[in-house]
Amino acid sequence: MIKFQESKTAWGEKAIETAKAIRRKKEGRPKGRWRTWGEIGAAALGLGLWSFGGPTAHLGYFRRAYVEKRRWLDETTYAELVAIAQFLPGPASSQVGFAVGVLRGGLIGGIVAWLAFTLPSALIMYGFARYLAVRVNSPFPLGGEAPGWLHGLGLVAVTVVAQAVFGMARTLAPDRPRATFAAGAAAAVLIVPTPWTQVAVVVAAGLMALLLLSRQRAGASDSAGAEERSDQEASTSSSWTSPVGWRTGVAALALFLFLWGVPALWPPFGSAEALRLFGPFYRAGALVFGGGHVVLPLLEREVVPTGWVSPEDFMAGYGLAQALPGPLFTFAAFLGGRIAGAGGAAVALLALFLPGLLLVLAALPFWTAVRRFRPARTVLAGVNAAVVGLMLAALYDPLWTEAVRSPADAAGVVVLFLLLHVYRLPPAAVVAAGAGWGLLWAGGLPAAENTIDLRHFLG
Repeated sequence: MIKFQESKTAWGEKAIETAKAIRRKKEGRPKGRWRTWGEIGAAALGLGLWSFGGPTAHLGYFRRAYVEKRRWLDETTYAELVAIAQFLPGPASSQVGFAVGVLRGGLIGGIVAWLAFTLPSALIMYGFARYLAVRVNSPFPLGGEAPGWLHGLGLVAVTVVAQAVFGMARTLAPDRPRATFAAGAAAAVLIVPTPWTQVAVVVAAGLMALLLLSRQRAGASDSAGAEERSDQEASTSSSWTSPVGWRTGVAALALFLFLWGVPALWPPFGSAEALRLFGPFYRAGALVFGGGHVVLPLLEREVVPTGWVSPEDFMAGYGLAQALPGPLFTFAAFLGGRIAGAGGAAVALLALFLPGLLLVLAALPFWTAVRRFRPARTVLAGVNAAVVGLMLAALYDPLWTEAVRSPADAAGVVVLFLLLHVYRLPPAAVVAAGAGWGLLWAGGLPAAENTIDLRHFLG
C-alpha cells in the first residue's frame, strides 16, 4: 500500500513537470520550423490588419503582441531592436517587425513577418491604383473633412503608444539616472524635431550612461548599492543571440551597397518600365530617416516631374495610405501599380523596403557581439532609456497634437486606455471602439481641423 502511494505521488509529480514543460514550450520556441513560421505569419498578419496610426503606433502594437501577449522577447530586447531601427535608415516599425521575425525564426522568419505585415495594405494600395487607371478624375479631393471613424483610429494610436510608454518606462527607466535620460531625450526631440536629433540623443544617452553609471558602480560598495547595481544589470541585460551569422551580415551589407549602384550600371534595369522603378525607389528607401512622411518628398521628386504619376493621383494615393493599417511605405505599391501594373507594384514595394531590411540583417550579428561586454551593457542602459524618451516625445508630437483636438477626444483616449490597459480587450475590439467613438463625435470636428493638407509635405 505504501509503495502504491509512493508511486502515485511520483506519477503526480511527473504529470506536474510534464504540464510545466508543455507550458514552457508554448511560451518558448515551438517545435518545428514550419510551425514557427506559421505562428510568425499569423501574428504579423493580425498586426498588418489592425495596426492603425503610423510607425510610432505600430511599435506599441508590436510590444503588446510580441512582448506582453506571446512573450517571444523581453522588454530589454525589444528596446534594443527599436534602438537599432532608430540608428538605421528605412521604415522603423517594419524593421523592428522584421528583426523580431529573424530572432524568432531565422531569416525566413523575418521575411514571413515582413510579408504578412506588409501585404494587406499593399494589396489595397495596388487595387486602388488599378481603380484609378480606369477613372478620368481622382475620387479624393485635396481638402474636405476626413471621416469620423478615421479620426477615432488616431485616438486608438494615442492609447496604444501611451500604454507602451508606460510599460517600457517601468522596466527600462525605473531609477533616477535612467528616468533622467528618458526625460532629457524626450525634451531634446520635442525642442529640435529632426531625425538626426533622434540619433544624437540615443548616442548621448549611451555615453552619459557609460560615464555616470560606471562611476556609480565604482563608488557604491554597500549592500544597498550592490542591490541597485544588480537591479540595473537585470533590467539592461537579455539573453538573445542573433541567428544570423557574420557571413550573412556581411553579405547583406555588400548587397545593400551593390544594389545602390547596379541600376545605373546594369543595362537590363533600363529595358523594362517596371525594372526602371527599382533605382529611384531603392535610393529613397536608403536615404530616409524618420518614417513614411519623410519619404514623401523623395518619391514625389522621382515620379511626378517625370510624368509617371500626376500630382492629383499622388496625393490621393498618399491620403489612402494614411487611412490604412500597416506601414506607410506600402504607398510604393500604389505608385508602382499606377506606373507599370502588378510588376511595377512588386518592384517598387520591394525596392523601397529592401535597404532598411538589409541593414537590419547586417546589424544584428554586430549588435550581438558588442552587447556581450559589460561597458556595452552599460551603454545599452542609457540607449534603452532614450528609446523610452523617444516614444514619449512621439506620443505628444505627432500623435497627441494631431489626434486630440477637443475635450471629447481627450475623454475618448481615457476610455480607450481603460479598455486596453485595465480590461485587456484585444486590439481589434479597441480599434472598433475607437472608430465608433470617432463617428459619435464626428459632428464636432471642423473640416479644417480634421484633415491633413498633403501639400505641406511636398513643400
